[in-house]
Amino acid sequence: MPQSYYFPDVTLLITHYNRSQSLQNLLSTFRALACTFGDIVVSDDGSKETHLQHLRELQPEFDFRLITTPVNKGLGNNINKGQDAVHTPYTLYVQEDFEPSALFPDTFVDALALFRERTEFDIIRFYSYIPYPYLRPYNELYSEMVIPPLATRYTKVYYYSDHPHLRRSSFSERFGRYVEGLAPDKTEYRMCISFIQHKGRGLFYNDYQQLFTQRNTQEEPSTYTQKKRTISKNQLLVLVRHLYRQVKYNYDIYFLKARSAARPKVHDPVRVN
Repeated sequence: MPQSYYFPDVTLLITHYNRSQSLQNLLSTFRALACTFGDIVVSDDGSKETHLQHLRELQPEFDFRLITTPVNKGLGNNINKGQDAVHTPYTLYVQEDFEPSALFPDTFVDALALFRERTEFDIIRFYSYIPYPYLRPYNELYSEMVIPPLATRYTKVYYYSDHPHLRRSSFSERFGRYVEGLAPDKTEYRMCISFIQHKGRGLFYNDYQQLFTQRNTQEEPSTYTQKKRTISKNQLLVLVRHLYRQVKYNYDIYFLKARSAARPKVHDPVRVN
């Protein structure tokens, strides 16, 4: 009989926008891996009615709580309202277009045990496009992310990432809420800055593209497109962008006003289903 995995003190938090088939694939893969959680929260950012209808059809099958908003309010609002609905001590955050591999269940058992024991860590990152530039070996599976005093690689700012990760559900109390009303990349960037300013600590999974795969299908492509100048291969633009990031990122880390960790007095209206 295949082994099953139950994580009662973990909520699987999934942010979703117009990619209900991708969400179904994610949930089906967790089920195929025999992974169940204390709770599953799907936070939707004002998807089209066809996708919302599909989400409602999936609810009885996968037993998740659906939190919606009448209109699209951006990544920051979507993560905030989703995290507000979490009642367990730990959150596994995954965007809807990812798929866990067969290595995930056993790895997550060990990661969760480590996280419970080592309370100084705020996050364990399971996926990244590129390795974090400054890593200190921790054990055979993980390295600790650090920022040396004279760190010159501007990618040090990505100390935090909204790619799949485990975090404590009190995350916003320590690092503040996500800034709302900004483009997704700027929203994530502001959280990266806050994580550094508040001296967050985290572990980085060494085989960082083995536990999850990002699936962008032709039917449900990525909903975010970078501006052309940010992905240009022109050498002059690459150099200018590198110098700009060196100056801006260091300035923001040391001088950008940190967000308050306090919750707003009035929450955006949402429907909890």
